[in-house]
Amino acid sequence: MDEYPPYSLDHNIPLLLALGVSGTPTYDSASALSPALKEQAILIRSELPPLEAAQAHALLHYIQDRDASQIPCNEADNTSRRYRFRVRTAERSFLLPPRRARLPDGFETSSPSTPAVLHSPFSPLSPVSSLYPDGLVDTRWTRKHQELIPGVLLCFYTLASDSTLATLCDNQIKTDVNNTRGLLGQSGYKTRLAVVLLSDQLSPSIDGIQERISNIQRACGIDSKSFFLVPPSESQEELERMAENMLINLHTVALDYYRDLGRHARKKKSRGVAPQPTVPPTSGTSQTLSLAGWNVRYDFKSAMFAEYRLEMETALRSYEQCYENLLSSELMELIPSWSPRWNEARLLADIIAVRCLRCLLWNGHHSTASRRWQFHRDRISDFVDRRGRGTSNYGWQAWEARWAMVMADLIERADIPAFAPSSRTIYLDPEKSAMGERLQPWELLHHRGYWYRLAAKHLYARRAFARAMPEDDRRPPGSSPASYVASKAFTYDTYMCPDPHEEYPINPDPEKGVDHSSMIVDCLIRARAEFLKRQQIRFAAELSLECAKELAIIKDWPSIVELLRTLWRSMSFRAEGWVTIAEDLSWTLRTAAAMVGEADLVVAIDWELLDRSFTRRTNWHYNITRSLEGITPQSRPVVHIEDGQIVSFVSATFLFKDDEGKAGQSVQGQLSIKSNAQHGSAPIVLSSLEVGFRGSIHKVILRHQADARITQQSHGSAFLATVSLTDTTEEEAEGEENDEDSSSEKDGSGGAHKKATLQGEAYLVLLPGQTVVFGMEIPLREPGETSAVWLAMNLKTEAFDLQQSLSLHEGNSLSNLWYISPTASKRIARARPLSIRVLPRPPKIEIRNPSLREQYYRNEPIGLEFDILNEEDVDALAKLDVVISGQEPLPFTLQMDGGSDVFSSKAVGDEESKLLGVSLGAIASSKSRMVRLQLPPVDNSSEYDLTLRVVYHLSTNPGTPITQTAVFRLNIVNPFEANYDLVPCVHPDPWPSLFDYEGIQPQDYTPADPTSPAPAPAPAPPAAVLPKGLSQAWCLTTRYASFATEDLLIHSIETQVLHSSPTVRCLTTKRTPPTTATAQPIKPKTMHEASFDISAQKSTLDDRSPSPLDLALLIKWSRPPLPTSPPPPQPQINTTTLPVPRFTLFGTEPRVLASVSHPSSSQGTPRLILLTIVIENASNHFLTFGLTMEPSEEFAFSGPKQTTLHVLPVSRREVTYRLLPLVDASKSGCWIRPGLVVRDKYFQKVLRVVPTEGIRADKEGFLVWVPPALASASIDDDGGGLM
Repeated sequence: MDEYPPYSLDHNIPLLLALGVSGTPTYDSASALSPALKEQAILIRSELPPLEAAQAHALLHYIQDRDASQIPCNEADNTSRRYRFRVRTAERSFLLPPRRARLPDGFETSSPSTPAVLHSPFSPLSPVSSLYPDGLVDTRWTRKHQELIPGVLLCFYTLASDSTLATLCDNQIKTDVNNTRGLLGQSGYKTRLAVVLLSDQLSPSIDGIQERISNIQRACGIDSKSFFLVPPSESQEELERMAENMLINLHTVALDYYRDLGRHARKKKSRGVAPQPTVPPTSGTSQTLSLAGWNVRYDFKSAMFAEYRLEMETALRSYEQCYENLLSSELMELIPSWSPRWNEARLLADIIAVRCLRCLLWNGHHSTASRRWQFHRDRISDFVDRRGRGTSNYGWQAWEARWAMVMADLIERADIPAFAPSSRTIYLDPEKSAMGERLQPWELLHHRGYWYRLAAKHLYARRAFARAMPEDDRRPPGSSPASYVASKAFTYDTYMCPDPHEEYPINPDPEKGVDHSSMIVDCLIRARAEFLKRQQIRFAAELSLECAKELAIIKDWPSIVELLRTLWRSMSFRAEGWVTIAEDLSWTLRTAAAMVGEADLVVAIDWELLDRSFTRRTNWHYNITRSLEGITPQSRPVVHIEDGQIVSFVSATFLFKDDEGKAGQSVQGQLSIKSNAQHGSAPIVLSSLEVGFRGSIHKVILRHQADARITQQSHGSAFLATVSLTDTTEEEAEGEENDEDSSSEKDGSGGAHKKATLQGEAYLVLLPGQTVVFGMEIPLREPGETSAVWLAMNLKTEAFDLQQSLSLHEGNSLSNLWYISPTASKRIARARPLSIRVLPRPPKIEIRNPSLREQYYRNEPIGLEFDILNEEDVDALAKLDVVISGQEPLPFTLQMDGGSDVFSSKAVGDEESKLLGVSLGAIASSKSRMVRLQLPPVDNSSEYDLTLRVVYHLSTNPGTPITQTAVFRLNIVNPFEANYDLVPCVHPDPWPSLFDYEGIQPQDYTPADPTSPAPAPAPAPPAAVLPKGLSQAWCLTTRYASFATEDLLIHSIETQVLHSSPTVRCLTTKRTPPTTATAQPIKPKTMHEASFDISAQKSTLDDRSPSPLDLALLIKWSRPPLPTSPPPPQPQINTTTLPVPRFTLFGTEPRVLASVSHPSSSQGTPRLILLTIVIENASNHFLTFGLTMEPSEEFAFSGPKQTTLHVLPVSRREVTYRLLPLVDASKSGCWIRPGLVVRDKYFQKVLRVVPTEGIRADKEGFLVWVPPALASASIDDDGGGLM
């Protein structure tokens, strides 16, 4: 009775009736028609059997899946769907309601010549209609178009492909379709007919099929838009595509059908005349429907048909016009409130208003829809106050609740994207058309939770009005006088509501009366879910509490516990100070938990309600030991209450008297506990207290001892007691904790078994308003920061165990107060009184290394010796940790003096290597222990931090570890740096000739004797043959310097071939080998020079490609012995390898080499300089070069001034010039510049002269050095004649 009639508020969607496929029919017109109308119904029947083919069922199943009855009603969804249908199915027959009603029995017309005009049985003009004679519109008319009269009738037939049955099948289809069309015409309805032909198999002739289809279509008179052929053996995707196209075409046909109906309704309205009924009303003072009423009907029909066509703007205008005409003074103002037509008009007004809201939401006018909702509410309220029974009764509140729920349902069906839970949108901004207006908050469209909550408020008011009714009004009609019943009928508004005796019966009966609480709970649960989706936690909590109170009325205790348990545990009202709400919720949940036997929850709530901030109940015992009276739990409850979970009546803090202490000493601490329990509540007797720490102390455990009360000092509400603590092992502490069911580690720090656990005994009884202070001496073990973190209170009763944890922090009422006595206290002016900084005990073990050098060098093994001296007064049991950190892990070994064990380090990560926990044993007082570290040679310059940490404890105090740490810096540098010059030389051996066939053939290769004084040659080529290719000579000059901070001894300098081409043999020899076997000292920051001859030769003459050469300089050195120590018999020689930049040997380009020599001469003969020019041609081409020597004032020369040289392939030629210097270089020597030009005759390219020893090059050419002695002998007394 509290719901709108079926089909009155449904969204109008075109009705599609599928006929001809076997299955369960969903079209049921027989149950919708009354027996009288069923006799007049029109039967539409087909003589052909229904289709059983799988293809027909698949097609029908797809069409049914596209039913739009439950899709969202919004324009956004409509753009993605090109059609909407309400799909119903039947096999081969169905009933249509009669188009015209019969005349009443016994009715005779006044004139035989004027027959009676028959009208629709749903029209107020027909006596069989419930609207006769002055009704407006009822839901039977809306149901007729939504469920009974299809807009499109879709008939399925099988098209036989067998040629022998084709004609018969086609004729049957034609006959059946024409019969169906004829029956539809006789019914008077303009339902559109559509045909689907399903071919049973693929026909070989497409033209034949097309001809048959055209013939059937012409014979049946069906438009091509309504005639479809489905070929066989189609895939599911293809079948769905064809069905989709079919439905799109049929939707266009259906829109035409409803457009014709709307046009017909507007045509009737345009006549401006009220039609006459079939039979004039004769009973009472009944009158026919006025013209204004007919206009309302026509406007309503026009709007409904526009809604079928999804023309929402047109439908909205028609609905608004219909609404205004309905509530005008010409219609509803004239209907008496006692008439049933009054409620029918109200129902029609509600239906029109709901459909207006749907049209506004469809078009996205959200704020307008909210204002339209408020407008209808105010308009109907005014009508009910003026013309009805007023709004101060339960009937009006029921309508208000229903009206709010209707808005929530419309928002749900509209599926507005902005209201998605992920967006957390509470209300929508006004649309552009309403932005210029000043809107009230309730005129904005809110989410559904707002409307459900509003409905719940009106349901509360409905119940209040119902309970306020006097008992006489609630009596059944049979038990009251007729006059009283008549007067009561004008007192209460029963529009869509039960009568007073059904709303709230005198005798409560679960099967009678209205269950207001269930209705309220349903609205509150829905509203709560919406608020939770949008993270409106406070609203959701408020609704949960209201819902729990309603559930308590119907005594649904399990639902209350399920609803409030999570809220009670995570309630934010406690922290925000909403004590009243927290108290109300706690008592409600406590009652429900006691009824369902939730013992742990009951105990936790009773523990919280002991706090004095809650209102005291006069009849409550406030004794925690009596919490489970009347409750029988299945097992012994163990209740754990975390910090912040409830409003605790206990506050606590822990203070250290000093901010600093030293390991091995003790510090004074105080634990203060204050009880804020209700006045008159029973004392709390705790079984134990646990104080947890972060740092070196594990925890302090105080156990209850009744005899300890005599040691307490008291004054007023303050009690002060001194507790003596004893240190216990971890195993003992763990066993006692398990016995007491104490908490585990709260701070989460690992390694708790290595920390101290202290225990003591005290009198642990808390009285209301009492402050208990426990003073204690706490020994400090390890250095570092130690803080009091948490407090755990353990309570043991006969019925349950309880433990509450409190976080200790600054800022409560007890913080910074140090009690000197129960009557005197002082404030500790410290920022962190809960913490103490434990300083390490000053270590008296020293780590010494007198021989540590400032620098160590690459390629040098490092040995370090450390003395660990015990300067304590007693023996020390020590362990050693060694950590070396740097750019990369450096492995090392450790060996103790006098021990044979060698300990190796382990790499940790990419930068450290460690050796931990090496036992040094007991070191006696004033004694030392030596350890040796051995580090391998390091290839690169780097820096390492060497950390030695000795952890020891004294024999007199084994519980306090002491640490001594020493850090040493190891600087490993490169002892030498060098630069290099590679000077080409003329190889003394001749080049092989291409014309000497036997000379260039490979011969067996015998390596040189390794015992010879000359350096061993490079390894032989893989073929082990004597090289016969081109050869070149070079001179490598290296200048090296010592970057050490001390003198070093150089034993030898060598070069090593690291890499060369496998087809090249390379030999390196030092030019000036040492003449003595002793090492040569080298000073820091001094430069030295060494030269090496490099001889390279190709294996074969055919190989003339460039070859890379990689060399390394090897310097073998050692440190000189210390002056205070005797020289070792065999010094430790280190080898430092310096890489030489890569050189490239050989090449195919011609090369010009210049070399000089100074031949000996007799006394008095001028000494000449021989300048030899060698041209090398390593190519396969015959080359011609032109040589030109320009005269110079600096020297005279003998040799070709201008000549041409022809150089054969893979050969070389020499040209020698004798130079006589003409310059004065008798003192220091000088450089002369020969003007020699070598030009390639073919390419006309000047070749660069490559200088060798005694020659240098610059930008203008090359220079020849003239020694002083040679210059003085070359110049006569007159200044330069040639002798």
